[in-house]
Amino acid sequence: MPIRALSDRRLLMLLLAGAALWSAGTTQTLRAAEPAKDHPLVGRYEGAVLEAYKGSSYDEAALIQEPLQNWGGARPQRLKVEGKVGLYYYSLPAERSTLEVLRNYEASLRAKGFELLFSCATSDASCYQPRPNSVPTTAPYDFALAFDEPEWPRLGKRGDYVRNYFSTNARYLLARRATPQGTVYASIALSEHRPEVGNYAFVRVVESKAMDSDRIVFVDATAMARSLAGNGRVALYGILFDTDKAELQPASRPTLDEMVKLMRSQPQLKLQVVGHTDNQGGDAHNRDLSQRRSVAVVAALVQAGVDPRRLTHRGAGPVEPVAPNDSEAGRAKNRRVELVKQ
Repeated sequence: MPIRALSDRRLLMLLLAGAALWSAGTTQTLRAAEPAKDHPLVGRYEGAVLEAYKGSSYDEAALIQEPLQNWGGARPQRLKVEGKVGLYYYSLPAERSTLEVLRNYEASLRAKGFELLFSCATSDASCYQPRPNSVPTTAPYDFALAFDEPEWPRLGKRGDYVRNYFSTNARYLLARRATPQGTVYASIALSEHRPEVGNYAFVRVVESKAMDSDRIVFVDATAMARSLAGNGRVALYGILFDTDKAELQPASRPTLDEMVKLMRSQPQLKLQVVGHTDNQGGDAHNRDLSQRRSVAVVAALVQAGVDPRRLTHRGAGPVEPVAPNDSEAGRAKNRRVELVKQ
């Protein structure tokens, strides 16, 4: 055989092999993660295989924290948290039950300082609220639908919707650990599927913290006065609250001190304190939340010596956005307190 023909044949074989490898690589949504990707506070069950991992330096998550109503279109009240988010997809050892896996996670998390907030199983109907005049609900798919909302990425070997892994039973736990750097939430759902598919653990870890980028600068009394004189209002992002709460965080103190300094420097100034939210959640709830937050700010100023007759308050809720609500950066700009000159 001529050398040139042999070389061409080998080249063709190499090209075909490369194409096959490229095709196999591109059909998987995400490559299998290395063991080092396990979250140090949660880890993995012994013998489990980490099929996929996806992380975000700052995002939001809605965590199931109570039994569901699975009738009448009612949705669960989820715990909304923001921070660093990690999603982990594990296939579990075939010889281990999801109950054993759940108990191991519970014991391990307790030992690491976590508090268990909620735990349930569809097999004993504890994942659902009792339905009037009906037998207890044990179907895993209804719970899986709620767990997979908002929809998880379609990762792992099967590349399927997460909800489709739950065909036989579902187990779930939510735990929380407070640390000096912030609060860590661990949400773990265990799915039981057909034998040829096996059981899976879907782990979500959220480390609540401030955003590392796109921060909005601190506004001092001089800048407040300048904006009020020019625009009649000033937006403040240093007034901080926990998610879905109206109690001021201690980190709000520097901005509150500047507000007091502003009021003392201009004895005739009267202001309306307006609370604003993003569009996450119902409008009525957000209006009430923003109203309570505006009241909390006024109360703090009065406690610091500002005459209450110089202050009014209003809750605008989500109806006066300053940025689109289709990204976390935009929603962060909409979550603010404004001072409006009266």
